[in-house]
Amino acid sequence: MIKNIITISLVGIVTLSCVTNKRIDKVSVNEINEYSNPILQGFYPDPSICKAGSNYYMVHSTFAYFPGIPIFESNDLVNWTQIGNVLDRPEQLDLEGLDVSRGVFAPAISYHKGIYYLVGTIVKGGNNFIVSATDPAGPWSNPIWIPEVKGIDPSLFFDNEKTFIVYNSVPPDGKPMYKGHRTIRMYEFDIEKGKVLGAPIILVNGGSDISKKPNWIEGPHIYKRNKYYYLMAAEGGTYENHSEVVFRSKNVTGPYTSYENNPILTQRHLDPNRPNPIVSTGHADIVEDNYGNWWGVFLGCRPYEGNYYNTGRETFMAPVKWVDNWPIFDLGGDIVKRSYPTPNNAKKQKQSFKNSGKYIYKEEFEKSELGYEWLFLRTPREKWHTISNGTISIKTRPESASKKQNPSFIGYRQQHINGSVSAEMDFKTLKENEKSGLVIFQNETHYYYMCKSISNDRPVVQLFQSKKDTLELLIEKPVISKSSLQLKIEANGAHYNFYYADENENWKPLQLDVDARFLSTQEAGGFVGAIYGMYTTSLGEKSDNTARFNWFEIENLD
Repeated sequence: MIKNIITISLVGIVTLSCVTNKRIDKVSVNEINEYSNPILQGFYPDPSICKAGSNYYMVHSTFAYFPGIPIFESNDLVNWTQIGNVLDRPEQLDLEGLDVSRGVFAPAISYHKGIYYLVGTIVKGGNNFIVSATDPAGPWSNPIWIPEVKGIDPSLFFDNEKTFIVYNSVPPDGKPMYKGHRTIRMYEFDIEKGKVLGAPIILVNGGSDISKKPNWIEGPHIYKRNKYYYLMAAEGGTYENHSEVVFRSKNVTGPYTSYENNPILTQRHLDPNRPNPIVSTGHADIVEDNYGNWWGVFLGCRPYEGNYYNTGRETFMAPVKWVDNWPIFDLGGDIVKRSYPTPNNAKKQKQSFKNSGKYIYKEEFEKSELGYEWLFLRTPREKWHTISNGTISIKTRPESASKKQNPSFIGYRQQHINGSVSAEMDFKTLKENEKSGLVIFQNETHYYYMCKSISNDRPVVQLFQSKKDTLELLIEKPVISKSSLQLKIEANGAHYNFYYADENENWKPLQLDVDARFLSTQEAGGFVGAIYGMYTTSLGEKSDNTARFNWFEIENLD
């Protein structure tokens, strides 16, 4: 797999290149003593973090996308590099037939005695599992399933010679007192065999204050500091009422006392009309740095209006302080800030692509493998793409993005509210069912597809909107070229604009001001963000055709 290379010269110029990229972009270094939130833009939800030596490692949910669970590395908590994906082999991760918002939920990473451990849930799959590795970049082991852990969001806690697994589970005796009534439970765990020991213990019933009927206590982590064990968990559901709460005990098995000033992190009480809001904050994890300071990573969302957002649940970071032996997110007020001072005077390198801030990145497919950040929709069981001579060739297959299949779709997260993706494609067909182009995809029933095809025996560029089990043609225009075409999708808050360029002409509008809210979580539901994709399909019919993409460019203007 491919890593990015960053070189900083003595005269203050960054030379940054991806080894899959022919062009080397040069940008001025803007080394500042603040980092920008989100620290990972786009669909990187449910962060979990651990420290090993002087490095930090962070993982995220991927639901029905493959490979599963990106893993990032940093030596300063500010500059993050993706070093791999935990579940990157088909035998590790079977996603066939799953809804986009099923699959891999809330992984949690730990480091103990030279070994990295990760536990998580594959919803509608094998459920809870554990994998391990001696190198966080992989390879990671095949999953060991833990059927006794009935629930979601497991995490590990190592306490002297004992290990525990803590997780979200059903109410006591399986009888809820109200909708959303859950518990946090814990087993002792044999880390060598990957098996639970004894019976589960209920640590939290309902949430921080059961008299208020708290909803969906989940995402638990246990920490030990001084004389206390701390249990931190999300509460309120993962949307606008999301929050983080904390409990403590002098024994790992409890009883746990709820902090009287819970929640320790939320934005639900703020004016929704405030400028540049960050909403739905929660599902946090905390870590102590080399200098005794604490930091918390958590998910949040950036709406473009009201509570509409297409970038999904992103990863943010804020300092954490301890008050009367309780951890508090130190936001500098009630509002999560778009920037905070960097930890320990680390320098934020203003990179030209990938993680946060403005960037332009042009992928020119120079190497034989895609970089770690690219996504497939569900698990590919055959190799239907190849890279050679600066081109990625993708077989036109019957599978459709409207079905719960693995279509000929290679995706890149929408990381911007304002920005664009564009591509140059060679595709020729004589069949109206064969199509190739760019898709902006949220789920099987919520996506836009701009593609080249044929209509009435002439080549055309088309724009479709997905419906249940079908596609609605919004517009089509004739094109001159029988083969090459450039396509562009521009995001502008609540709208997408679609452009094409024929025979080296300038960009021409295909359709402007297309409703972006159709792809928002608010309308489409689920837990994922929108994904741009190179996508070709023969819509259920056999095909021997191939689409070739010469480059793929992302411009992030946020």
